Amino acid sequence: MIRTKRGESTRPRRRRQLSDATIRWLFVLPTLALLIAFGIYPFLRSLYISFTEFSVVVHEPPVYVGLRNYIDILTDEQLWIYFGVTGRYAVVTVALETVVGFGLAMLVRERFRGSGFITTLMLVPMMLSPVVVGMFWRLSFDPGFGIFNYLIGYGRTGPDWLASPRLAFWAVVIVDIWMWSPFVMLLCLSGLSAIPEYLYEAAAIDRASPP
Repeated sequence: MIRTKRGESTRPRRRRQLSDATIRWLFVLPTLALLIAFGIYPFLRSLYISFTEFSVVVHEPPVYVGLRNYIDILTDEQLWIYFGVTGRYAVVTVALETVVGFGLAMLVRERFRGSGFITTLMLVPMMLSPVVVGMFWRLSFDPGFGIFNYLIGYGRTGPDWLASPRLAFWAVVIVDIWMWSPFVMLLCLSGLSAIPEYLYEAAAIDRASPP
């Protein structure tokens, strides 16, 4: 009981405090709702449509056809050619990005003047929009006024990279390596930074080869 100047007694007001579990759910529920709305529901909807015959143009309800769509796709000979190209693309890009990213990580790990600025420049391709990257490289690969043929020494007599199926594959590989090697560089750099410095010093004392 608290007495005021007029002699009236008042009870202290109780502050309403949220429990830790309530606070956690307040933060988790909006993210969970967005995940269900934009991730899980579209996946389940597309999975259901894959068992039906459905067209967005024709405003008719989906017709259930069972596994016919999957059978048609898996028996298509052209599909396995696409699988082969995609697999070759994945193997080549991941291998080259690993080599390039690790090399860049070893380069920026050594502190030198302007290393922070150079590291920021290396991260720019990863932060660009894919639309911007696609338009930039489309103009760069142009055989008439693109700069890529000039950089490799062909000039105006260089090939049309996007017109040849063989060269188009390597053009996409080059773009992917240019865009995502900085991401691999960050992963390798974080791993190299986690190694204690005294291990490098001990290796230098023991005349170990450079890392």
